Amino acid sequence: MGLPAGSISPYSGGTVPVSHRVPSPLAFSAGPYHRRVPASRLVSVWAPVVVWAAVIFTFSSIPSLSSGLGSWDLVLRKCAHATEFAVLGALLLRALGRELPAFAAGVAYAVTDEFHQHFVRGRHGSPFDVAIDAFGVLLGIVLVARVRR
Repeated sequence: MGLPAGSISPYSGGTVPVSHRVPSPLAFSAGPYHRRVPASRLVSVWAPVVVWAAVIFTFSSIPSLSSGLGSWDLVLRKCAHATEFAVLGALLLRALGRELPAFAAGVAYAVTDEFHQHFVRGRHGSPFDVAIDAFGVLLGIVLVARVRR
């Protein structure tokens, strides 16, 4: 009563035959849904995201943004917040390909933007501005998703 000749039990502590080996998760080759993305494609979809994030960062670094239009100044600045983050949301959707990750990344950047403004003289971070930015990200994602359909 034993194993046929040439057969090795995986429970014996001996060498496991190839037919019984379980591959390491890191050893899987790219399947049909996980193809490698060419570097040129990565650059073409992520470069606009990085450039636009730098534009937002630059505007957030300006100590005092005032147009001198009184109460209209506040409205214009909040519309600018929503618009710049709508563009970011659209670019993130283009880069990531899915709505939820694009929204999460856009809101995360909005939080870091408001944190950054906390350290700029004449500016302050605001949870209300994060909400406006999140609305902008959502708006950009919805618009791009509608155009795609």
